[in-house]
Amino acid sequence: MRRRVKKKKSLFGEMFSWILYLLIVLVVAFLVIQFVGQRTVVQGNSMYPTFSDGDSLIVDKLSYQFSNPRRFDVVVFAFEYQPVTYYIKRVIGLPGETVQIRDGMIYINGRLLEEDYGWGQMEKSGLASEPITLGEEEYFVLGDNRNNSSDSREPSVGNIKKSEIIGKAWLRIWPLSGFGLVR
Repeated sequence: MRRRVKKKKSLFGEMFSWILYLLIVLVVAFLVIQFVGQRTVVQGNSMYPTFSDGDSLIVDKLSYQFSNPRRFDVVVFAFEYQPVTYYIKRVIGLPGETVQIRDGMIYINGRLLEEDYGWGQMEKSGLASEPITLGEEEYFVLGDNRNNSSDSREPSVGNIKKSEIIGKAWLRIWPLSGFGLVR
């Protein structure tokens, strides 16, 4: 009768396996964070009531590589005047459209925009008190808390270029009571 003898892995072989496994996990995590999605935390109340200060979201960084943002998408974009600062806002105006805000109402190409995302009567039109025609690859964005939001109405933010958009807010993961897809 033959006896099977288990070969013990050498200490070097065992360590090599663990290091290789850890390296693969780190590379995959880096690729997912860099190109597919990332977690972000909302700071402030410019998107209230959709999001509150401290909400955690997963941002889909891949979709806009193959398609363009659509009206009412919630996007995250880099704020060009402060490094490592990102804004989260809702897309209102699309490339080639003319946006104007009169008496607290949004007009796209002269027609009233039917939407129910804004919270409270919009008091300030800012740059959009006069018609703004968006260029190719430009978007007009607003916070849902229209009276407490730095958005495309302000010169410091202005129109957002597609290249500045990091991704689309896709999933709220915290607080658990608000867990779900972003609408």
